[in-house]
Amino acid sequence: MHDITIDEASVQKEPEMKELPTTPDDFCGELQEAIEVGAVGMIDKHDILERLKKLVEHAEETPREQLEKLKEAYFRTVKAEADELKRIFIENGGEEKDFETPEDDTAATYRDLLNQYKEKRMAMQKEQTRVKEENYVKKLQLIDRMGALVDSNDDFNQRYKEFKEIQQEWKEHNPVPQEYARDLWRNFQLQSERFYDLVKINNQLRDYDFKKNLEMKTALCEAAENLINEPDIVSAYHQMQTLFQQWREIGPVSREFREELWARFKAASTVINKRHHGHFEIMKEQEELNLKEKTSLCEIVEAIVYDDLKSFKDWEKKTQEVLALQQKWRTIGFASKKKNAKIFERFRGACDEYFHRRSEFLKSTKKEMEANYQLKKELAEKAEELKESTDWKETTKAMIKLQEEWRKIGPVSRKQSDAIWKRFIGACDYFFEQKTKVFASQKGEETTNLEAKKALIERIKALDENLQESEAVSTLKSLIAEWNTIGHVPFKSKDKIYKAFREAVDQQFDRLNVAQADRRMQQFRSTLTEMSGQGDNKLHDERDKLMRIYERMKNEVQTYENNIGFLNVSSKGGSGLLKEMERKIERLKDEMALIVKKIDAIDENLE
Repeated sequence: MHDITIDEASVQKEPEMKELPTTPDDFCGELQEAIEVGAVGMIDKHDILERLKKLVEHAEETPREQLEKLKEAYFRTVKAEADELKRIFIENGGEEKDFETPEDDTAATYRDLLNQYKEKRMAMQKEQTRVKEENYVKKLQLIDRMGALVDSNDDFNQRYKEFKEIQQEWKEHNPVPQEYARDLWRNFQLQSERFYDLVKINNQLRDYDFKKNLEMKTALCEAAENLINEPDIVSAYHQMQTLFQQWREIGPVSREFREELWARFKAASTVINKRHHGHFEIMKEQEELNLKEKTSLCEIVEAIVYDDLKSFKDWEKKTQEVLALQQKWRTIGFASKKKNAKIFERFRGACDEYFHRRSEFLKSTKKEMEANYQLKKELAEKAEELKESTDWKETTKAMIKLQEEWRKIGPVSRKQSDAIWKRFIGACDYFFEQKTKVFASQKGEETTNLEAKKALIERIKALDENLQESEAVSTLKSLIAEWNTIGHVPFKSKDKIYKAFREAVDQQFDRLNVAQADRRMQQFRSTLTEMSGQGDNKLHDERDKLMRIYERMKNEVQTYENNIGFLNVSSKGGSGLLKEMERKIERLKDEMALIVKKIDAIDENLE
């Protein structure tokens, strides 16, 4: 028997299924996400060119949308690199108008690949057009052959054989120009139906064809119904399009099954189309939520009050907040295609404005820090010149004076701070270490040590009672530490001098609230230990804060000392005010000394 594949019912009953828009493939989805954060370094332009090269190799089968996304990714990546170079150029003191964008080293390769793609696509389109036109002409000829076959009086078996050949050739000559496809199909179906209706085909052959067509269309119904449970909604939709095309290529079934079978196939198709439509509705809702969330991030950056950012610490804190917002942006999905680029440009513009202002702030303070650096550099050079001196008395005074001058100079850039400090303190330490070695090797060391310890005991006893408690405790601890650095004394004097030392220390401990004063420094050391575990940046921040407090107190002391010169100390009121100012000055100096110790403790942790 013969296999007839003409669907009589579909001429009148089957509406053409409407294509819904497709989504980008997984790679383009990831690429689009990377495009949104282009200035942060998520895209490698060489990877993009490698992907573009593969796309060119398969240009005939690759949608143009993928090319456009690669082009956009490449453009944004190159632009982001240029923007970063501009930002660095400006931060280093350059003027924006003087910046010239360098030629990208991949531009020639990029243009060559685009030209290759264009040439291949043009050749492919030209070939497709030629093939479609040839298929169109061939199908017109097949329709004419089918019409002639219906009107022929030749042997039926021969005509039927030619009928099957025409059907097969009809399937082989696809595609055709879209504007002719429907009319061609209808005319061919009409001639096919005439073949069945006008030619006295025997019922057995007709029933056989109907049976085979029924089996194939039933299988398509089952396949369509199975797609209802397909997890990948988009894939199910595209598979349904393929089934629909196969349905149209299969011939008719007997009239008693036509309506029922088509209704079954159409019902499954309707469910799949609704799922596909619903899928994009959900995507649309999610895109709206994403847009709201991204708009909120834009508003946060746009609402930054720049007048409140007055110090390095303020800018550093705000920079971390902006970077956190950028990181959060990356975790949010796309907005709608129409609005996604616009909201991204808004966010990027707000971030660019922030970092531009930050750059201006850094430029405005750069000169001041550079001047401070030059002053500290001069002190370091002086210390290096003095470190080999053996005039211990005068050089010691000079070194101490240099250290006092160092504390008066403001901060320098963090990049230079550690190096210049280590250079300066290294020269100072070297001198004092050499001095210690010389004195330690002198004759009568034990006798000298005994006299030193006696003098230290007298210093403990004479500890100024007007000192702040914290400074008194700190001074006392320093004296105790100094005691421990003094070497041995004559054996016969050991117990006596130690007893005198303990009595002097105990007397001061009884007078002072040692536990409270000690707790302040101990608490700071505990805090310092915690900060050390959080990295050097935390220690640097704390050190900068202490330096600012120290500078403020130093200015207060200077103000008080200047004001003292205007007081009339001969009057009773002037004398009292003078004493009050002197006490305030002493308290401030005590606090400044404690701050210096804290800074030293931080430096020990940073070394």
